[in-house]
Amino acid sequence: MSRFLLAVGVSIFFWTQRIEAMTQQKRQDIRNIAIIAHVDHGKTTLVDALLKQSKVFRDNQIVGELIMDSNPLERERGITILAKNTAITYNDVKINVIDTPGHADFGGEVERALNMADGCLLIVDAVDGPMPQTRYVLHKALQNGLRPVVVINKMDRPNARIDEVEVMVQDLFLEVVTDADQLEYPVLYASAREGYARRKPEDTDMDMVPLFEAILSEVPAPGGDENAPLQIQVAALDYDNHLGQIALGRISQGTITQGQQIVRIDREGEKAQFGIEKLYVYHGLARLEVPSVSVGDIVAMAGVTDVSIGDTVADVDNPVALPFIVVDEPTVTITVGVNTSPFAGKEGNAVTARQLRDRLMRELKTNVSLRVEPTDLPNEFLVVGRGELHLGILLETMRREGTEIEASRPQAITKMIDGKRHEPYEKVYIDTDDEFIGALTENLSKRLAKMEDMRSDGQGHVHMVFKVPTRGLIGFHSFFLRTVHGNGVMSAEFIDYEPVVGTMQSIRTGALISSEEGLAITFGLNNAQNRGNTFVDAGTPVYEGMIVGIHPRDSDMIVNVCKEKKMSNVRSSTSDIAVRLTPPIIMSLEESLDFVGTDELVEITPKTIRTRKRLLGDSERRKFDRNTAKAANPR
Repeated sequence: MSRFLLAVGVSIFFWTQRIEAMTQQKRQDIRNIAIIAHVDHGKTTLVDALLKQSKVFRDNQIVGELIMDSNPLERERGITILAKNTAITYNDVKINVIDTPGHADFGGEVERALNMADGCLLIVDAVDGPMPQTRYVLHKALQNGLRPVVVINKMDRPNARIDEVEVMVQDLFLEVVTDADQLEYPVLYASAREGYARRKPEDTDMDMVPLFEAILSEVPAPGGDENAPLQIQVAALDYDNHLGQIALGRISQGTITQGQQIVRIDREGEKAQFGIEKLYVYHGLARLEVPSVSVGDIVAMAGVTDVSIGDTVADVDNPVALPFIVVDEPTVTITVGVNTSPFAGKEGNAVTARQLRDRLMRELKTNVSLRVEPTDLPNEFLVVGRGELHLGILLETMRREGTEIEASRPQAITKMIDGKRHEPYEKVYIDTDDEFIGALTENLSKRLAKMEDMRSDGQGHVHMVFKVPTRGLIGFHSFFLRTVHGNGVMSAEFIDYEPVVGTMQSIRTGALISSEEGLAITFGLNNAQNRGNTFVDAGTPVYEGMIVGIHPRDSDMIVNVCKEKKMSNVRSSTSDIAVRLTPPIIMSLEESLDFVGTDELVEITPKTIRTRKRLLGDSERRKFDRNTAKAANPR
């Protein structure tokens, strides 16, 4: 009996050791890294340099700059909006690279991308140092257990302050680390624009070899058992005209082959079986079809339909779901509805409530930090996101696709905590010239902001830090841009929810509202410009209730911009021959969302962005105001 027990014990020990060895297997031929940083610190430019020096492109191939920013909106705005995948090979090791956004409003893209990586390149500007989004993305990366490699970029700039930035990075790590081992990290010094990275600032390397070697030596190889039941968490979605929906994710364990039957497990635990039609892996900017992909690699799968980000692709015989991707809560909400203006249906091809709902539902599959909720009205939806830019990009994308919509002013989300109403607060960082301090602080004070820090460098530049409720920040970005005339940088980070305190002062003045439908005429616009600044030019179609300008006083004013001068045989003066109009104010989509009040809407079509009153008729608005006043004062 004792021999039997001894044999059983030895057998258990043997299999335990074997299972541990299998689970600790590492694929030394693969590295998975995410590129993270604050906006405009050089992430995408660094990826350009890595791609070009890894011989992904032909010698005579013209590839340009910002290769990964393929979205037209990304190129127009100069920011990364969507996380994207590429792969390069160095010394027979495949490096899967995930380029992530740097703007706080697209934090959901960062959070889902980090699930595919084992390490990260933290890019820090050699002049600006760590910024708010740097802290956010590093905190998320360390929470996920990623091994960081710090790259101090733009060291070729004449005003680079490498030593100071290194100290700032050390202080940042002390703030956000979750484990003492994370305080040990390698630092490289690079100029992504010039295409080099160095181990020490005084080195003379003129290529990216030190960074490639650091990735191979510092970033852990992916682990997992290739013989275990399949598990893949979907982290991104794409679409192909021939193959349909393509799901992308990292293989946590197991192996997947073409033709294999798999089970898709969604957020609610519902299971559906599919057959894998095609498998692809990344090589440079292209996808290569392969017969099978094993643990640790990032794979694109065709054949899995009705899939959403966060779903698990699992083995048919042993379908076990991975923990769902958890992202931070959204903080800003907006009402989006079908266009109801008199010009509805003239410019777009998606104008019904069903088409709008279907489009928003499709967005939920790929935009993990977005929420869509129904309202009391069948043609309106409540869309909840991370910030004004996050929602503005969604509306701009839908507009370019041919959708006609109308949207309300963004509002901060409040919630009840311990019986008290709380609202989100953000910390705002501003770097600008001394001459703008007065205008900015005065405007922010009306928005319930509190200054926490102000430092001047003695050369006419100032750094200010404010604590502001999110409702106070809505509309401030447009004011900031107009005030500093490009001589300033503003960034913000979410802090926490705090009790609602104080009443916001009204910042916007009244509007000039068109009294009738027609074409704006020079004579009518000239009269309107005597009362304020106009938003439309001569020949622009307008309708009753459309906002055609801004009034310097608090009250709205009705104007007739379609009014023509009466014909006469006698001219009063030579100035009547030609009237010189002041150029109209043309607002972007985000500026229009910031501008409108609670009783106004932004009309968004593929060709035009207009602002309007919710109730178009003057008599309707007056009746509504009377009823509101009676409800507030029953006596």
